[in-house]
Formats: sequence, structure tokens, C-alpha cells
Amino acid sequence: MCDELTEAENETFLAAQMQRRQLAMGAGAAMLVGCGPSKPTTAAPSTPTAAGPAQPAAQPSVTGRIVTIETPDGTAEAYFAAPSTGRSPAVLIWPDVAGLRSAFEQMATRLAEAGYAVLAVNPYYRSSKLPVLETFSEWRTEEGRAKIAPMIEPLSSEAIARDASTFVSWLDQQPQVDPARKIGTAGYCMGGPFTVWTAAAAPDRVGALGSFHGGGLVRETEDSPHALFPKMSAAALICIAQSDDDRDPQAKTTLRAAADAAGREAEIEVYPAQHGWCVTDSPVYDETQAERAWSRLLATFEAQL
Repeated sequence: MCDELTEAENETFLAAQMQRRQLAMGAGAAMLVGCGPSKPTTAAPSTPTAAGPAQPAAQPSVTGRIVTIETPDGTAEAYFAAPSTGRSPAVLIWPDVAGLRSAFEQMATRLAEAGYAVLAVNPYYRSSKLPVLETFSEWRTEEGRAKIAPMIEPLSSEAIARDASTFVSWLDQQPQVDPARKIGTAGYCMGGPFTVWTAAAAPDRVGALGSFHGGGLVRETEDSPHALFPKMSAAALICIAQSDDDRDPQAKTTLRAAADAAGREAEIEVYPAQHGWCVTDSPVYDETQAERAWSRLLATFEAQL
């Protein structure tokens, strides 16, 4: 998950990116010296086809709202987004270390537009009501980290399993959810391992999980996510950041071996991006690689839910 080491790695990455950008700008300016204006060109008019321009596929109307859910450990807040009509397969989203905020509400809405009933939860409900933090940049401050640190401590695998069971049951009771379809779960950074704990807590309901730059998927503990593959029935999509793989190159091999031994369908890939690349308000958000990971999530859900 995000910690001081990943932040240091990302700061180094961003500094290198800035230096390359400045060098490129300097080279571009040098190439322009002595160059006169180019001759303007006129584009040939396009010829419309008989069918007219292609129209984008219509997206379903979506409604979203903050909801409260009673759990064994207290009242949890979450953002629930779903198509306005019909019943859809459900998806449970676990946010990154900065918690539920606009970036994840937008992600839930986008998934709902793809035809899912989506619950993005506040994992810190035991410690704080919403808003916890407004943006990821707030967590990167000394005050933000100090605020979040004690909120992480109660989030044991047992606590997340209790939450997951409660959230899955809540989803199954919603009129927007089709209880005959399997449920999906997606998690980012800190939320990556939560998806496996969710799948193991509700193996009869969770049919697919997606972990994106998830931290701590391989641990030296009995509750390590990779050790729980035999307890779940979900197919797994595990998207690993290049920076995380550089730090722990054995993790992907261990995950692959664990999935194969348990007979779990799993797509495990290292993406050429930094830890945090999938979340839009992260300083290392990489649109190209984030969209590729998103397309794999949609494909996994379409095949499994």
C-alpha cells in the first residue's frame, strides 16, 4: 500500500519526469531557432457517408447517493451508484489509503454507466465520518498522514471480512441489484488485499476481483491474501505497479503459484506505471495504463458476473 517508501519512489519518478520534460522543451526551442513560418495547408473537406457520423453507444441513466449501512462495528457510509432502471450485477469498491472521495465516487459512477450497481465504501468509518480527506494530495501532507495512520490500525483481515459480508448482504437486498448474478469487487492500493479478503469471506457470492497496485498481497502471515485463494471461488485480476514489482519481484511469482495451486483463474500482470497509477487524483496517474487496466476490469466482470 502507499507508505513513505512508495511516496519517496513516486517523488523520484516525478522529479525525473519533470527533468525529461524540461530537456525536451529546451531541445524543441533550439530546433525552432531560425525557422520561418510554414506554408499553411488547407484540409480537404470530408465526405459524409450515407449513414452519417457514428453515434456513441447510449449509456444508461445512473443515480448515485450517499448511504449508511449498519455493520457489527458501527455505521458505515458509502456511495451507491446504479442504473436508474432494471437490476444489475453488484460491485464493491475498496478505495486507496486516502479513502472515499470524489475520485472514487466518479469511478463508481463510471462503473454504473457500464451496467453495474456499485458500492464504494468508507473503510475508515470506525474512526471518522465522511469526508475523511477530500483529495489524495491531502494524504501526502504530514497532517494528512498523521490523521490517517491511526485509522488504518483497526483494518485487520477479520474486520474487513466482517465488513465485506455485511456489504455483500446489503447489496443483495437492493432493488437495483440482481441477486442471481455474482458480485465483483475492486480495490486500489490499501484496498487491493481487501478484495481477496472479501472474496474469501463471501465465496458463494463474489465471482471476480480486481486488485490495482495493491499492497501486501503476499505476506508472511496466515491471512496473507495469496494464502486465501483456496477459500474463494472468484477469478482474479491482479495489476501490479512496476515500482512495486521492482521492490518485490517475487510477489507475482508467488501469486501465480498460489492461484494455480488453488485452481483459481487469474490474470496477473506488471504494468509499466508507478504505484497509484489508476486513481485520477494521484500525482502519478497514468491515463494510458489506467484505461488499459480499466478495460481489463470490465472484461473480467463481463466474463465472470
